[in-house]
Amino acid sequence: MNTRTAAESTLAIRAALEAAAWAPSVHNSQPWSFAVSGDEISVRADTDRKLRYADPDGRQLLISCGAALFNIRTELRYRGYEPVVRVLPDPDRPALLATVRLGESITADEHTKALHAEVERRRTHRSAFTDLPVPDRLVETLVQQAAAEGAQLTPVRAPQAVRVVATVTEAAQNIQMQDRVLNLEVIRWARPPGSARRDGVPADAYPAEPAETDPRFAQRDYAWRHDWGTRQDSGASSTGVVTLLTTSGDTREEWIAAGQALQRVLLHACAHGVSAAFHTQALEMHHLREFLRQELCSGQYPQMVMRLGITFDDHAGVRRPLSDQVD
Repeated sequence: MNTRTAAESTLAIRAALEAAAWAPSVHNSQPWSFAVSGDEISVRADTDRKLRYADPDGRQLLISCGAALFNIRTELRYRGYEPVVRVLPDPDRPALLATVRLGESITADEHTKALHAEVERRRTHRSAFTDLPVPDRLVETLVQQAAAEGAQLTPVRAPQAVRVVATVTEAAQNIQMQDRVLNLEVIRWARPPGSARRDGVPADAYPAEPAETDPRFAQRDYAWRHDWGTRQDSGASSTGVVTLLTTSGDTREEWIAAGQALQRVLLHACAHGVSAAFHTQALEMHHLREFLRQELCSGQYPQMVMRLGITFDDHAGVRRPLSDQVD
């Protein structure tokens, strides 16, 4: 039975919302909003922040919101509440992605405490990694973490397969670079130096020039037609461990599950000094995504392509104030 006071519940809900805001999202668009009623949090899609050209179906938006949902669950467990989650609870309200109610009192375990400690420290990396290896045992654990949320994380070990993923990523990036509308959509979320905006990708969080790795993984060109970004660390040249996050189906519910699995993997990796770089270009193009599904994902649906590695890059994260996200 939950014996917490109303004041403690209020503090836990606020902390959960603050944690949700630190979830990763495509271009740091933060495409979510929240509402609170009593001891229940509603997680909603903010479709005004959807990528209308790169993500017309809202797949990436729901993955982002799924990551925010996982942060809410983690924070509530850390605060001593078992979260009671309903995903897509109302078919007549498609923007309502989940509700989370404060359940029974629990004691946070060590794993929850470790994940909680990384919520605000985790950062997305957008360049090469150092040559320090990611331990195989850690990668195996990350596979288990994804499975606990209903998704599959597959390390791409064969050099030939890594080159295929890199080639498909670069092909998608090259095609998208020819599309002025898509480029403008990316630039919308690229923050110039000194910007006071609290969303988008800060200028110190992406390279001014593409990272030279072997094989080369194309990055978003946030510096398109601008002299923005940072210079590549001369000691960073490793691709890292290439991984594919997949689900057995491709429904809205599975997109949300993929987001929760993604965040669980990222927080666990961060607790062991490992960062992630995302590559979603090929997944935004139906034929290339289908190619990856059939040729490298054993028929499962790829939801994220990411590289895992070690970097000493450090930059401040930016998030919108809670007042902009909560009704």
